[in-house]
Amino acid sequence: MYREFADTLIEEVKANNAAGRPTRWILPCGPRGQYPIFIQRVNHERISLKNVHIFHMDDHLDWQGRHLPLDHPFCYEGWMTREFYGPIDKDLNVPPGQRHFPRVSALDEMAEKMREVGGIDSVYGGIGYRGHIAFNEPPRSPWYRITREQFRDCTTRILHLNDDTLIAISQRAAGGCSDIVPPMVVTLGMRELLSAKRIRLYSETGAWKQTVIRILLFGNVSPEIPATYCQEHADCLVTVDAATAACPPLGI
Repeated sequence: MYREFADTLIEEVKANNAAGRPTRWILPCGPRGQYPIFIQRVNHERISLKNVHIFHMDDHLDWQGRHLPLDHPFCYEGWMTREFYGPIDKDLNVPPGQRHFPRVSALDEMAEKMREVGGIDSVYGGIGYRGHIAFNEPPRSPWYRITREQFRDCTTRILHLNDDTLIAISQRAAGGCSDIVPPMVVTLGMRELLSAKRIRLYSETGAWKQTVIRILLFGNVSPEIPATYCQEHADCLVTVDAATAACPPLGI
């Protein structure tokens, strides 16, 4: 799956380079297994990323809603700077001015920059346990309601992680220690994600995602499973491994 992911990135940028077009992506910090493959091919095949514009979809914040230090293990900007941009040959790399990270002090900046470069070609990302894309999580407050239309139109914002997401992250990335998972995030909204020409989603989580994948494909469009909004998109492809595609134990 990761090789398929990396090859898709490579083929898109090569086609755009050959046609003299820019490449405009929204990219995740996770999943991550595709990036070493992508980087190796870029360096080995001498593929220029000079005309690539990358919008990073989200990042963790501390409990007060402030950005984490770049060396913090949950800082996505720091990880991408070190592990994605860092190993790429400087003669091929994405120029720093074309690497865009969401900022709590300028929430509308990402959407403005997207308009400046002519929109987004492709969104690449994973799928959360409850169907969130980026950190567009299902609204959980018992005191107010967000309509289906309002959620579709949500834009870059700051929010608290839902409990189930925090627990899932702690299980996968912190040995189950939920105390060290930063509880707030900044994320691009569904408006930005759905505005892209193409959406490409990937998952190899296995049993954790077997149900949400089926709801994404066959369920009703609802903020309760945000990925279901992809049903309304003209060009969305979901790629999963065999374990994630397998039938859940209850035969759902």
